[in-house]
Amino acid sequence: MKRQGKPTILSREPHDLITTKVLSQHENTSTPSSSSSSHQQTVISIFIKYLLKPPNPSILFFLLPFSFPKHQKLHSFHLIAMELDNHHHNKLIKPPHIAIVPSPGIGHLISLAELAKRLVVHCSFTFTFIIPNDGSHLAPQKKVLEALDPQAISHIFLPPVSFHDLPEDVIIETKIALTMTRSLSALHDSFKVLAESTRLVALVVDLFGADAFDVANEFHVSPYIFFPSSAMGLWLSFHLPHLDETTTYEYKDLPEKVQLPGCVPLHGRDFPDPFQDRSNEAYKAIIQICKKYRSAAGIMVNSFVDLEPGAFKAFKEQGQGFPQVYPVGPVIKTDSADGFEENECLKWLDKQPNGSVLFVSFGSGGSFSQEQMTELAFGLELSGQRFIWVVKSPNETAKNASYFSIQGTEDPCGFLPHGFLERIKEVGLVVPSWAPQVQVLSHGSTSGFLTHCGWNSTLESIVHGVPLIAWPLYAEQKINKVLLVDGLKVALGVQVNEKGIVERQDIAKDVRALIEGDEGKLLRSKMKELEEAAKVALTQEGSSTKSLAEVAQIWKGLKI
Repeated sequence: MKRQGKPTILSREPHDLITTKVLSQHENTSTPSSSSSSHQQTVISIFIKYLLKPPNPSILFFLLPFSFPKHQKLHSFHLIAMELDNHHHNKLIKPPHIAIVPSPGIGHLISLAELAKRLVVHCSFTFTFIIPNDGSHLAPQKKVLEALDPQAISHIFLPPVSFHDLPEDVIIETKIALTMTRSLSALHDSFKVLAESTRLVALVVDLFGADAFDVANEFHVSPYIFFPSSAMGLWLSFHLPHLDETTTYEYKDLPEKVQLPGCVPLHGRDFPDPFQDRSNEAYKAIIQICKKYRSAAGIMVNSFVDLEPGAFKAFKEQGQGFPQVYPVGPVIKTDSADGFEENECLKWLDKQPNGSVLFVSFGSGGSFSQEQMTELAFGLELSGQRFIWVVKSPNETAKNASYFSIQGTEDPCGFLPHGFLERIKEVGLVVPSWAPQVQVLSHGSTSGFLTHCGWNSTLESIVHGVPLIAWPLYAEQKINKVLLVDGLKVALGVQVNEKGIVERQDIAKDVRALIEGDEGKLLRSKMKELEEAAKVALTQEGSSTKSLAEVAQIWKGLKI
């Protein structure tokens, strides 16, 4: 047996299992003495270990003649060879298996779950989600994972990491990055199990997961990134290390806008929040993560060619030393209305005129101060337009306070201005904490979306042709606003005063403009064009379908 290069698939097999099988068959065909049997077991075990992780298995050929009677020698070799061959064959006929490691946050998990569902249907892969645990409540993640096909998609929750050494006011991006790095040891253990029991060919992480590449490489598994935001955001990630080395400014003070390849110019003040303090630990961690992006085997982007043609063209023009970039979006939740028929939002929408309602929601993580919540309430009331508002309890410290936490038991409607609910009851509906967003956006009565510009919400609005009022709160949402307002021209952007507050009169003006103004009609027309382009991208011959099929073909051909 010729053994050259890196260890084959056999080097990852549990040798004790094969040894047991060989011995059980051997004992059925021979009656050696007790001492002889014990010695034979030792030799066979050593022999198989060396076959699985060999320096030179031919050395062991000389052990058997001295250990076994002549009539058993060839039979033992035959059993070993047959069992190894069967084990190898069984491994090869298993489908390619993909490990997926999402960053903390339900939005990251949802996108990756939808990606896995698509690949299961079209490519017959199997998956294991390995979930880093930041210690927060896991019920939302479990709900998503338990809804997936258990025959094809399994999941593992890693032990919670400790943050006892961090200050209480640590920013969320620091916590996310540390959750990933502090989970590497547990991730390694999970990888070992998967490598022994599946045909593991690839690792998929999202934007905070590049530190896991080292684990993938140790097990000869190809590391991929699923970038859950725009191609523009990915270009900034690639450009950031260079910008860090060549400028001394804080980015908000850059004298000129940054021109990323194929993208609309971006001002430094619109960079993500953790980029705005270059002395912060979160910024330093992100720089190191971004540097590792270039070592990915490939990067799938949750966008599509006709949404960001310039950015994807620029990626295609990159030479060697740059990972292949695959536009595979829009990857969004595809739930039908089944199970939501009795939802209050949908029943209320059924009674409203077609194309008349503004949907107001700031995602699973967004929150406002009491002052801003009050201004929003009065702004919606002043607009005179119909609306559904998903309201959350205010938070005075952070705009992303809900990201890692579950809403308290206190009714968020109790924080609304006195008499507000009574005054708007004929034109508005206020729902606490959650609404079936996909179903609301797809409803014929919905005409606009006041949003935090989270990328999942952005794609959902594009897929359903709903124009936007862009109100970014945290993470990369300011970048998304620039793309939507200045690049794609499918959104109005809110104006923030010197205190960081969007005032009621400006809110009312934007809502009226979007729902009943000429500007809103123009935005709606452009959004309908993107809606059609998104549909085309996901057809059998569409650009995103072909791009994802290219990744799948690579995974199918990977040898381990």
